[in-house]
Amino acid sequence: MNKYIIDSYAWIEYLDGSDSGLKVRDILLGDAELFTVSISVAEVVSRTKRRRKDVDIAYNTIVRNSKIVDVTEELGREAGIQHAEIRAKIKDFGLADAIILTTARKLGAKVLTGDPHFKGFKEVVFIK
Repeated sequence: MNKYIIDSYAWIEYLDGSDSGLKVRDILLGDAELFTVSISVAEVVSRTKRRRKDVDIAYNTIVRNSKIVDVTEELGREAGIQHAEIRAKIKDFGLADAIILTTARKLGAKVLTGDPHFKGFKEVVFIK
């Protein structure tokens, strides 16, 4: 069974109903095991609130359609190391992105995204 971590970018596209979001929908309707890192929940809720849209719809969509992965101290340590190493090559690579990538590696999952910061990583499936 395929495993995917749906990142903030992908959730936002899905919630917006964009063409890229339709690709996310197809995966949601399939038989893959789906995860979302808790930091992505915060990012999507923040974006939804700033756009004056319904936060409950966004939140409930994520928690009903994926398993939420919390950031543990061990994951935080590993992600911090990955972040520092990746930032040596990609200057604006975000800490949240490092947490998502590290989680994907630990779970043996692919990151579903359209975020260009993930370009070149083998663990990534682009929706764009």
